[in-house]
Amino acid sequence: MPTQSAPDDAAPVPAAKPRAAIVYNPSKSGVDELKKAVRQAEKDHGWGPSVWLETEVDDPGRSMAEKAVAMRVPLVIAAGGDGTVRSVAEGLRGTGTAMGIVPAGTGNLLARNLEIPVNDVALALEIAFAGAERRIDALLVDVTRPGSETERHVSLVMSGVGIDAAMISNTDPELKKRVGWLAYVNAGLRILPMSKPFHLHYRMEGRHSHRVRVATVLVANLGVLPGNIELIPDAVLDDGLLDVAVLQPKNAWGWLMIWRRVAWENRVLRKTVMGRQLLDLTGGDKRSEMVYLRGTGIELRIEEGVQELEIDGDEFGFVTAVGFSTDAGALLMRVPKES
Repeated sequence: MPTQSAPDDAAPVPAAKPRAAIVYNPSKSGVDELKKAVRQAEKDHGWGPSVWLETEVDDPGRSMAEKAVAMRVPLVIAAGGDGTVRSVAEGLRGTGTAMGIVPAGTGNLLARNLEIPVNDVALALEIAFAGAERRIDALLVDVTRPGSETERHVSLVMSGVGIDAAMISNTDPELKKRVGWLAYVNAGLRILPMSKPFHLHYRMEGRHSHRVRVATVLVANLGVLPGNIELIPDAVLDDGLLDVAVLQPKNAWGWLMIWRRVAWENRVLRKTVMGRQLLDLTGGDKRSEMVYLRGTGIELRIEEGVQELEIDGDEFGFVTAVGFSTDAGALLMRVPKES
């Protein structure tokens, strides 16, 4: 009896559906809504059930992201604020794994600058599962503590040494829950009268060291804050450079000039040719109260004592020195297709 051979047109084995990993804080409100929206996005785009990874108090996302990379999922979604996004990015940096964001914090600065909606979970997931891809830079933050201990962190948004960090650490958490980023304004008004300038040495990579008396130094990967405040208007997420603002007002008038520059010159005058010409004529970009710098790295060393440090809106304690450098194109982000 002749043997039967398998038909040539045997059905192929269906490919496994891709799966995403969702890194989320279980203590945040809206988790049930998030899970429901994720299930719908999986269905809409033909993805398998996502892997859900909860953050912990002492680990807001890094090890969860590393676990997702080890599982070889093609997409990791950070559901949280800038702190969660930053920590997840630490685990994804340089891996080539795509990262999406579902904003759920106070500032959501990275999401805003990537044009990811901050009040629409379904649309944020649509972008995460099916958006375009854009590589952005990460900033490496090398910290030196008072006892000479060193550690490294990642910044995606903006970090500060001085009054900016003191404002973050003195923000009322309950007020922050109620009014969002305006709570930082309240803290700033309380801190400003008590703040004292301090001396530090800074050196941009490849340049000479400078000694300055400052109120704060900000190191940024982007420049637009909530309320459309353009603090550092030339900062770009994917230019391979970091942008620095050295704030050195001598008195209340100096603070007023800084506010005028941020609220009027950066936001209005710099937008037009005539406005820029006016700034050139009046020397608006050369006033000493606020100095802008740009490069691939900067080292800050406190001359005496210590100063507070904040990274992406989270307090990071006291430091004696801190260095920043760019890791160009380190993160592969999902962004709106029209961006």
